[in-house]
Amino acid sequence: MPSSMTAFARQTIECDWGTAAWEIRSVNHRYLETNFRMPETVRDLEMELRELTRKHLQRGKVDCSLQLNIVAGTGNVAVNQAVTQQYITACEQLAKQMHNPAPISPLDILKWPGALQEPEVDHEALKQALMSLFEDTLKQLAEGRRREGEKLKTLVEQRLDAISTEVRTVRTKLPELLAAQKQKIIDRLHDAGANLDADRLEQELVFLAQKADVDEELDRLDTHLSEIHRVLTQREPIGRRLDFLMQELNREANTLASKSIASDTTQSSVELKVLIEQMREQIQNIE
Repeated sequence: MPSSMTAFARQTIECDWGTAAWEIRSVNHRYLETNFRMPETVRDLEMELRELTRKHLQRGKVDCSLQLNIVAGTGNVAVNQAVTQQYITACEQLAKQMHNPAPISPLDILKWPGALQEPEVDHEALKQALMSLFEDTLKQLAEGRRREGEKLKTLVEQRLDAISTEVRTVRTKLPELLAAQKQKIIDRLHDAGANLDADRLEQELVFLAQKADVDEELDRLDTHLSEIHRVLTQREPIGRRLDFLMQELNREANTLASKSIASDTTQSSVELKVLIEQMREQIQNIE
């Protein structure tokens, strides 16, 4: 079934070490292009995240953003004795150079960088949590793309039905239009008072019939329509295949217009091109 390349997903998690939230946005693109925005402390996960993305998505420009908040003060806080002793020693040395210095405040020392030792977060546990959350977010995104794809499929099928109706209309009208064109030629020759050579006239009419014959184009249109219906049932990425079929449909519609011998067929070819363009715009978003 078709999947859209446009979707958004967000998942959050709360753990002992804090909170994390993944946001993934995807839009249409010829290939799979993935961009990550994440803290440098977990940048080493990027290659694994890219591999995971390729398992779930085939095409699209995908922007992934990680909001990571590691809660300060988790667990017991300890004083870094080595660092604080260096600060105290430095303050005492400065105090000897000052007249009546203020006493050193322990709270001020604890505010200095490195004075407090907070328990380190288990990086492996953090990594597993972020990877698992990312995969859940990817699944949510893929499901949203499938739902959107179903809507796109409905829109494409509506245009396919309209094109089929237009093709049937041209087939029905074509014999009548050809007969009318033949009669128009004969009437003009009579009005001009020209001497009609029956054999030559027959040759000209045969030539007209061959030039105006669009059965082949109509047959190919029907074939392409059947192929599009078949492709829409496939589970694999189908966007590029559908885009190629749109080009083929447009080619047949242009040929139909070039062979037109009446305003009715010209109007039909215009209507076909409008419907094909509407389909093409929708198909640009299909994976």
